[in-house]
Amino acid sequence: MSGPRILAIDVGTGTQDILVFEAGTLIENAVQLIMPSPTALVAERVKQATADKADLLLTGVTMGGGPDHWAVEAHLKAGLKVYATPDAARTFDDDLERVTAMGIRIVDSPNGAGAARRLELRDVYTSELMAALRAFGVSTAFDAIAVAVFDHGAAPPGVSDRRFRFDYLREQVQRGIGLTGFGFLAVEIPERMTRMRAVASSWTGSEPLFVMDTGPAAVLGALEDTRVRSTERVMIVNLGNFHTIAALLEGREIRGLLEHHTGELTNAKLEGYLQALAAGTLSNQAVFDDMGHGALQVGTATAPPELLTVIGPRRALLDGSRLHPYLAVPHGDMMLAGCFGLLRALAARWPDYAPGIEEQLGAQKPN
Repeated sequence: MSGPRILAIDVGTGTQDILVFEAGTLIENAVQLIMPSPTALVAERVKQATADKADLLLTGVTMGGGPDHWAVEAHLKAGLKVYATPDAARTFDDDLERVTAMGIRIVDSPNGAGAARRLELRDVYTSELMAALRAFGVSTAFDAIAVAVFDHGAAPPGVSDRRFRFDYLREQVQRGIGLTGFGFLAVEIPERMTRMRAVASSWTGSEPLFVMDTGPAAVLGALEDTRVRSTERVMIVNLGNFHTIAALLEGREIRGLLEHHTGELTNAKLEGYLQALAAGTLSNQAVFDDMGHGALQVGTATAPPELLTVIGPRRALLDGSRLHPYLAVPHGDMMLAGCFGLLRALAARWPDYAPGIEEQLGAQKPN
């Protein structure tokens, strides 16, 4: 084999975006899948149980929230029971007392849920994905698996998970680790990042596992666009189905950061936030009070950004914007930006893979 084969999986709220990377081939010809996200799949199965008037037992590990959370709430409101093992229950809140207050019954063993319909929670659908690849004659032999998930972290009781997450982002940025530093080999994942650790704990394959946060992965992947890559001062906005992240970069160094919930944003509000981020005047507290995660300014940019670039499935939010955003298309596919970011971060952490990755993606500028 001339170089590594890597399976990259970017787990979002609406979709999971999958790329089969194989060194020595054209990246544009790589096998790729845009599939429903795990949380969306779980939500549909919960809705079916509601329609069937069936009680539920949730097992597995801590996974992403959003649609699954809302579906479980609706299930409970319908007068049906929901049991959950502790790890699965933390999908809804790290504080199990608050999970119990929702109406979910915590059980130490599946046997405590009687005849309830069992539903496993997880962020990576390994067996289903491998079966799909084999069905089309695609090899499932990989040298590494790279997975991106959005992790709020395990906030202490009484601490907002939004503030806890953004404090983590701030600490990492202020350490000067760069975008690639938001990725970890499985054995390196910080204890506070419970969703990443759940992915690692549920991985049963023999391949090395690399895990990264979705926000930095998407921003890093946007830099794969030729125009974006050649711009010194750039603001990159990833408008995801559930979360929005904007990063102000100068020479690949992070000068500013904004993270918010996409559903809370309008065209005008987002424009205002982006202009304030570019000017260095965006208030962390103002973003938090608006139900966002926060904002961060690091130092002072030498000049305004030369380019505002947008990626993500909700990028239509900036259609017709007075800011004239550039719609980035890294390697011809905007939806795979997170997967490209995963590859770049993996190459930085595992230099043996760097030549094969750079052969396809090109040499990367340093952070």
